Amino acid sequence: MPVLAQDRYQLKTLHEEIDLFDRKLAHLLRFEEFPSDADRDAAVKRMTAKRELLARAARQMAHDGIAFNASELPRSFRGEPETAATDNIAAVATDEVAVTPRKKRTVAPSPYAGTSLDFQKGLQEYKKKKSKA
Repeated sequence: MPVLAQDRYQLKTLHEEIDLFDRKLAHLLRFEEFPSDADRDAAVKRMTAKRELLARAARQMAHDGIAFNASELPRSFRGEPETAATDNIAAVATDEVAVTPRKKRTVAPSPYAGTSLDFQKGLQEYKKKKSKA
């Protein structure tokens, strides 16, 4: 079984994957709809676990002395001081994702209601006509 070379390019790829998982988590928390909060929490836990494995590997590679550019770091790593990332790899704390309660979407009345730009009336008529046919 081939072993991946641990070099700066592998570290750069890990950083890109961590950044991708950060964006996926943000999308999951903000836009995805789930039947229940338990399903949402399970999905967040799975994504966080995958991301944490990648983050732990990247921190270990950085600790081993593999050079990297600070501009290639994931956005979530840029706030960390470098000494914290290299001093204590074994005691990596899992990042807790703050789950905010979701707001119910409310349909705002159209500003075009009653004007020639109002398409709702025509759409309703079309749906009625289509359902009869």
